[in-house]
Amino acid sequence: MSSQGAMVVSLASFAGAFALSAALTPIVRRWARGRGFVDRPQGPGSHKLHREPTPFGGGIAITVAVLLPMAAILAVAVAGRRVDFIASLLAEWMPQWPYWLGGVAEKLPVALAIIAGALILHLLGIIDDHWPLSPPVKFAVQIAVALMLSVGFEIRAAEALGPIPATAVTVAWIVVLTNAFNFLDNMDGLAGGVACITALVLAACALQVGQVFVPCLLLLVAGAVGGFLLFNFPPATIFMGDAGSLVVGYLLAVCAILTTFYDPEQQRTPFGVFVPLVVFAVPLYDMGSVVVHRWRLGVSIFRADRRHFSHRLVRRGMSPTSAVLTIHLATMATALPAILLPRLDWPGATLVFGQCVCVVALIAILESQDVS
Repeated sequence: MSSQGAMVVSLASFAGAFALSAALTPIVRRWARGRGFVDRPQGPGSHKLHREPTPFGGGIAITVAVLLPMAAILAVAVAGRRVDFIASLLAEWMPQWPYWLGGVAEKLPVALAIIAGALILHLLGIIDDHWPLSPPVKFAVQIAVALMLSVGFEIRAAEALGPIPATAVTVAWIVVLTNAFNFLDNMDGLAGGVACITALVLAACALQVGQVFVPCLLLLVAGAVGGFLLFNFPPATIFMGDAGSLVVGYLLAVCAILTTFYDPEQQRTPFGVFVPLVVFAVPLYDMGSVVVHRWRLGVSIFRADRRHFSHRLVRRGMSPTSAVLTIHLATMATALPAILLPRLDWPGATLVFGQCVCVVALIAILESQDVS
């Protein structure tokens, strides 16, 4: 597909998901409030910052806004292969449709597997938002979904290591990033903003190498989260809950695996394989630091509290909105240079890695002022 055609499809993906999410979120909010599907603060000792019961359900709007257009695109692609009338209309609108159609058809089994995994995690999140589940149960489901993709559909990272190590790396990556966004969903607008930024950066990386399926999926995620953020930015009137954060983290993890970062034929250097680590440096650091802090204090690493980077910034005197925007900026500072990483030689790559380390070190310095 030409770059112009890919851009049209990509923009349509983002705009469609944004509009659908923006339309669905207030509907879900009203439904959740009426059904009592709300997050209730639990008194002065609670780790939660909001004071009034706030509806869950944002994850429903996000998930529908991603998966419904995705399923519709797949249905159109299948119809375009089987119905001549539809195929002729598509070819007239987009001359390179047959090329794009072939790519969609090739990705159909993988796309259906990704949708199935997202629905499983979405259901897990809805149940957990209603009746909190134990960590082993949640991890077991996440690992099962990751194994389904890696073993059943050969979605693997680090394939050069061989099937078994690559499967282990893939499962670990999906589970870790899924939970990183679940951990990050601790303040209004935080997880959604970081997800939108990282999805857009990864989409830019995928578009550079001529991919279509991956950037479209990433822009569906960015658009769906963007529409939700209209109602989740401080002060939030609805939360995404685990039903949203688990799905968003999972989809970003899978897309990072599917994105082509290293291709010698396109003059893309091996440094590109580090793009996901640079793009997701901030959420990964936030989760890692929280786990370490809880472990040092002798409490469960899964026990929710106010030890996240965002909470530390608030205790340092920032307003919640300023803290969220600061983390958004930190994410942009690490993620944006990663777009160039696959085309850099080692001196240029060293500069990108150095900047990422400096941003994370700055976060660590701010955190070290208050570890309680």
